[in-house]
Amino acid sequence: MALTNCDTRIGIVYTSVSGNTKDLAECLKTGFLQCGLSPILGEARGFPFEKLKDFDAIIIATYTWGNGEIPGSMRPVYEAFEQQNLKNIVTGIAGTGDRFYPNFCGAVDVFRDMLYVRTTLAASLKVELAPQDSDFPRCIRFVESILKRLGQ
Repeated sequence: MALTNCDTRIGIVYTSVSGNTKDLAECLKTGFLQCGLSPILGEARGFPFEKLKDFDAIIIATYTWGNGEIPGSMRPVYEAFEQQNLKNIVTGIAGTGDRFYPNFCGAVDVFRDMLYVRTTLAASLKVELAPQDSDFPRCIRFVESILKRLGQ
């Protein structure tokens, strides 16, 4: 992988209850690190939403609640993107879920649809339960899609 501009600011915001989505967010962070970037990784409840415009790219990692809904802890993230003019921000949405439920990773779909309209959406990724070794190449492709959209 080619080295990228070290001045590129990437944020990864996540929420996790079981640790699966945190593991996915860390897998994505590792992908960016392998490309020469150092993303800021943070939980949704402490993320600086007032500074979203300071980032070149934001990655959202979430689990799905209930019947395909965004978890309560991700509501402020969703609303921040709805309320700010962030069309120039490159985004990606990733999530974990269980195929047992009829709306597998439904929160990813809800975020994807909003981000497509409100930002420059570059990638989405759904992972069954927890990331496995076989998911790492998918995480790398996700990262490459973000970098391509950033022109790197």
